[in-house]
Amino acid sequence: MSTDSRTGTSVAFSLAPMLSVRNSSRAVDFYKKAFSANEVYRVEDPGGAVVSRLSINGAEFWLSEESPEHGNFSPESLGGGTVRMILTVPDPDAVFAQALAAGAREITAVEEAYGWRVGRVVDPYGHHWEIGRPLPDAAVT
Repeated sequence: MSTDSRTGTSVAFSLAPMLSVRNSSRAVDFYKKAFSANEVYRVEDPGGAVVSRLSINGAEFWLSEESPEHGNFSPESLGGGTVRMILTVPDPDAVFAQALAAGAREITAVEEAYGWRVGRVVDPYGHHWEIGRPLPDAAVT
């Protein structure tokens, strides 16, 4: 925790990805269905473009409409993404199935690999999500 010397406001350090997408309003609905995300903040412009902060049981991320004029491109515009989301959950099999039912596409089935139970999907907006959890007996190095 740090305090802003100008305002006296306490600010906690955090890091949350901001996903650039096309059809941002529909993307919010997808993440709610796929990952049971809650929308905790939303700004919508008159044209329907959205900036939203979403939370999956406290794990937060943001999304906004892509804006090439500001250097913010969706994976659809780039022909692929530059990062993968790692979503750690207690039951990766259930969340993986929920994401598929909501419209994600399987890249790698859920399996045990590298000390994790993990699978990978790509969402309808081109972002890749690895959904998993560490195995109880996996060594931490």
